[in-house]
Amino acid sequence: MENPKVIVLGCGVSGLTSALVLLESGYRSVTIWAKDLPPFTTSNIAAAIWYPYKIAPQQKAVEWGRRSYEIFLTLAGQPGTGVWLREGLEIFPAEMNLSEGLPEWVAFVKNFRLATSPDLPVGYGTGYVFDTPVIETRLYLEYLAGRVRQLGGQIIQKEVTSLAEPLENAGIVINCSGLGSRAMLNDQAVYPIRGQIVRVEQQLDEGFVLAEELPDATGHVGTSYVVPRSTDCVVGGTSQENNWSLEPDPATAEDILQRAAVYRPELKSARVLEHLVGLRPGRSSVRLEAETLADGKLVVHNYGHGGAGVTVSWGCAEEVVSLVGKSKV
Repeated sequence: MENPKVIVLGCGVSGLTSALVLLESGYRSVTIWAKDLPPFTTSNIAAAIWYPYKIAPQQKAVEWGRRSYEIFLTLAGQPGTGVWLREGLEIFPAEMNLSEGLPEWVAFVKNFRLATSPDLPVGYGTGYVFDTPVIETRLYLEYLAGRVRQLGGQIIQKEVTSLAEPLENAGIVINCSGLGSRAMLNDQAVYPIRGQIVRVEQQLDEGFVLAEELPDATGHVGTSYVVPRSTDCVVGGTSQENNWSLEPDPATAEDILQRAAVYRPELKSARVLEHLVGLRPGRSSVRLEAETLADGKLVVHNYGHGGAGVTVSWGCAEEVVSLVGKSKV
């Protein structure tokens, strides 16, 4: 059978990783079409660390996340990848009930242990310490794009408003359009989860921190975080569902920094470099499935990863290739 032509929609972490794994699996004609290319994708704004956040279904997320964790470990420390293995701390307020037990992912992350009193800032009653990949997306996405091009893949800036045009040009379309699928496919199940961050100059010697917050009046539980990187530090954040605003809010930025300074006092004197907002593609469940059309062409959907697009990227990309391989295209 002739090697089919594949078009991947989207050039964030899901699109790039899917394209790369397809090329590595022997698909020779792989092209990415995307309205926005790095460094102007939502993925570029992510902090990012490996951590299953705002994603469902949980069991599949753990499976995809496990595989991605394994691959990130092989990339950690390699020149140009932007991936490093770092020790981090996740902390919970003393009042927070953790009766449901430990998350499943603790079984495979490196050096997991329960936090002890010296690890915990004032006001926090428990926590976890573990090693996880920190992915500096401005470097990592360029690394992925470089590998795609090295293997013969093409990356074209092109806005796509429906599946009609890519299906006219290829037998297989991989839809990694994220939040764009809401308009393109009229998928009202996908919605924005607004994330605002502050990028500061100060570098911290300590690893990253995730601080879980008490539920607000609506029952929402937020997360603050501080992620030191090679040349800056990302401080976040927000998780505002169905908020489409891309404009940074000064009051929110001040709140982010004040919350983080509780457990990282050094941030009080940090010089602010930039305020950024990204819209995570939330969905009640990730859509990762194959759709064979009446004319025999194939669409594989891979979107709706919430706040865990980087975390599950490799596992999802391998499932994309598996779904393509099972088709008769």
